[in-house]
Amino acid sequence: MKIRNLFITLVATAFAGLGLATPQAQASQINGAITFAGGAIFDTNSLATATRVNTFENVSVMSRDGDFAPFVNVGDAVSTTAPYIFVPSTPTPALWSVGGFTFDLANSVVVLQTSSFLAITGSGTISGNGFDATPGTWSFTSQSPAAGGIFSFSAGSNAQGVPEGGSTVALLGLGLAGVALLRRKAACA
Repeated sequence: MKIRNLFITLVATAFAGLGLATPQAQASQINGAITFAGGAIFDTNSLATATRVNTFENVSVMSRDGDFAPFVNVGDAVSTTAPYIFVPSTPTPALWSVGGFTFDLANSVVVLQTSSFLAITGSGTISGNGFDATPGTWSFTSQSPAAGGIFSFSAGSNAQGVPEGGSTVALLGLGLAGVALLRRKAACA
């Protein structure tokens, strides 16, 4: 009877420890991608000499997946911040917002700039809808400035979860306590 009571005490202690060792529920990082398209009015008529977007026009969501999908629909209007200065690279809080998500631009790099094509990549932070602020990458391309500066923009995150070890340690302790109990029971028999 003593062994049974000891076993019940060990099990209860192990489960209490498991509850203490397991972190409380927290928000998670954003996983997914989102794309937009619309018009852009630059500071010059040639993309070769452009350094910023003065105005964005008629920007809407073209596609979305992952964590964006439950909150954003294709065709939703996107709020943008202008001017967007890309030469020199200028951080821009709330570069875009849609469906409760916001992208804060940290930096940008001009990958290709000709008179008819502009490609920019960079990084920033996506936040919103109860998710943790998540580092994200983005790209911006534009062509035909004479036709109103048609552009496309994509952003995404492939957040990797952090392994949680507290419950593993607690379960290992429970298993070792069980082995010790069985050894003690075998020695008494």
